[in-house]
Amino acid sequence: MLSVFRSFIRSKFGAIFAILFLGVIAAAFIMGDITSGKFGGSITGGGTAAKAGGYKLSESELQDRVQRVFENARKSNPGIQIGDFFAQGGATQVYDQLVASLTLRAFADDQGVHISKRLVDAQIAQISAFQDAAGNFSNENFRALLARERLTEKALRDDISREILQRQLLAPVGLGVKLTDSLVLPYASLLLEARQGTVAAIPAVAFLDEKTPSDAQLADFYKKNASRYTIPEQRRIRYAVIDAKRFAQAAQPTDADISTYYNQNKATYAARQSRSVEQLVLPTQAGAKAIADQVKAGKSLADAAKGAGLAASTFADQSREALTASAGKSVADAVFAGKQGDLIGPVRGSLGWLLVRVTAIKETPARPIAAVRDEIVAALRVQKEKQLLTDFTGKIEDAIADGGTFDEVVKDNGLKLETSPLVLATGKQVKDSAFTAGPDLQPLLAPVFLMSADDDAQLIPIAADKRYALAAPGEIVAAAPPPLAEVKQLVVAQYKLNEGSQKAKALAEQIQAKVAKGAKLADAIAQAGVKLPAPQTLGGRRADIMRGEQRPPAEVAILFSMAANTVKTLPIGQDRGYFVVQLNKIERGDAKGQPDLLNQVRTQLSEVVGQEYGQQFERAVEKELKVTRNPNAVAQVRNALAANNSGEQ
Repeated sequence: MLSVFRSFIRSKFGAIFAILFLGVIAAAFIMGDITSGKFGGSITGGGTAAKAGGYKLSESELQDRVQRVFENARKSNPGIQIGDFFAQGGATQVYDQLVASLTLRAFADDQGVHISKRLVDAQIAQISAFQDAAGNFSNENFRALLARERLTEKALRDDISREILQRQLLAPVGLGVKLTDSLVLPYASLLLEARQGTVAAIPAVAFLDEKTPSDAQLADFYKKNASRYTIPEQRRIRYAVIDAKRFAQAAQPTDADISTYYNQNKATYAARQSRSVEQLVLPTQAGAKAIADQVKAGKSLADAAKGAGLAASTFADQSREALTASAGKSVADAVFAGKQGDLIGPVRGSLGWLLVRVTAIKETPARPIAAVRDEIVAALRVQKEKQLLTDFTGKIEDAIADGGTFDEVVKDNGLKLETSPLVLATGKQVKDSAFTAGPDLQPLLAPVFLMSADDDAQLIPIAADKRYALAAPGEIVAAAPPPLAEVKQLVVAQYKLNEGSQKAKALAEQIQAKVAKGAKLADAIAQAGVKLPAPQTLGGRRADIMRGEQRPPAEVAILFSMAANTVKTLPIGQDRGYFVVQLNKIERGDAKGQPDLLNQVRTQLSEVVGQEYGQQFERAVEKELKVTRNPNAVAQVRNALAANNSGEQ
């Protein structure tokens, strides 16, 4: 319910937090395993983007950070273009975060606040990418990942230090915010407000011209609307698959291997006995004796337990070791000393007094090596294939690290080179809608689309411990609109729709003017001289219409931003025409009698106000320290990255 409220109270500080909390950029880069790009057209002048105290933010560092955040955005939304990222304020927000970090670092120095190496070490140890399979910090993984991502340990530590510092300085500023009912009530009441209006659609199709536009008109329209037709970046992916089956023959165990494995696991193949039991746990010894007496008199343990309002548990095929672990050694020894049907206990256990009845005894004879040979062969083959695959992939990675090219490594190791057709980051093809990326190609899409043309090849898992691919980008086709001739039919249709939409807009404005002067919307529609759909009555309560994360239709949402008895026009979108929206009725909400809603809104508002306090604190520090910003820095970075990522200027 409160998601609707965010649009009214979202602050700049909150918007900045939505991109990335500054100091975490590098840490997130590692934790998310984001591949850093190497960009050919980077800023090389070494200009200063901002300065705070003794610290400077260079333009090249700003460009690097913006690029990394963009790549992170692409990881979750492969279709996003650099222009979209800039249009949403991505570069400016990253710049503001970097300047905030610089400012607070200078302020911390001035106040004698420092982050210890031990605290940074603790943060690094918690990053999953640096941990081994057991979840422990691995210095080998740490060094390898830093080398692969071309990130120095000092740079990582500096970023983590800044993130900790920022958290320590800003978090306390917003703590303890408590808002009064008088402040919360108006906002909570907004959620209960209901509105009703009349909406008339003026569709563009009602004004379509049968006349075909000229080539000059089409060319001009296509140029002005190139972004509509832009095809996202496409790539050919070059890869060579390495499968564990490659080592099937080499992994075949010898008779000696089989014999050794059998002798090392003799306990597994030895004769053994297991027992199935019923178990009842009681809180007192007296209670346990009473139940035991009933069982000895002929009752089943289950019935005796049921009579006491309890239930017996059953455990099938328990080994001595398993029973020892669950019930204790004394109980296990007694159970395995008894016969089928015997009642053991009461015996004191960790949870109370136990009664255990032996319900079945199962004897498993010893299995000679001949009987389990196939089982051992299968287990050893898997182990050896995995080890050989690990050794081979390690050899591949070493060859790449030593400067070997993709083609050289593929040829030297007898791998089969495969090249995909041009595909989008989603795995689809532009010219073949039926194409889908196969099981080998699909896992390669995200990592290869994050690589630059001159990146080293990467070893990418397809199925962990079973199948890998050495992959690298091949041909890269930058995002661009196709030649007009290829999409002429579509452009003609959209040109006509656009022209119809302009006529719909003119009519919508005429109708708006009539309704504003007192005419009824239905009458104005009927007198338009064009056959149009009849107006509809729409509306509802704000909280219901905008529930959860769903977005209401624009023609309904606009009702909640209109003054009483007003009329507005609204584009339908995609040149489909215009709406004329008239607000007829407003029913004010009152949250006085809804304490739960008031508390929810109070919590939401408190978070935002706390963030505002943090923003104001940072701004005050920036002013006090006389932090300087280069007003051209963001524009220069945008130009450089637009050229590098999409070919646009």
